[in-house]
Amino acid sequence: MHSELYTDGVGEITVSGTIVRVDLVSLSPTERDENNAPKLVLRQRLIFSVEGFANSVELMQKALQGLIDAGAVTRTRARPATAAPIGTANVERAAAAERKAPNVSPNFR
Repeated sequence: MHSELYTDGVGEITVSGTIVRVDLVSLSPTERDENNAPKLVLRQRLIFSVEGFANSVELMQKALQGLIDAGAVTRTRARPATAAPIGTANVERAAAAERKAPNVSPNFR
């Protein structure tokens, strides 16, 4: 039997020379942030050669396109950047918008 790992997404990708590290994260069942929302916690790390990572990304892009074609995923256009200065009010507004966002993976926003 092969072990399986569920992940809610990718937390961080780090490139160091010819090595790419991909941190897989999941929502914690016990840890909460200041808004009482589950924290993202590291579950597993994938370590690739640059070539292996590039091949994996290509395969994932093909899988994503299949999901889009099947109607399982709807891509949204990125919002244009605004010229407003980053200040406390803008940070709070962005955090509030993030909390109100639909329950979807940040990888498909």
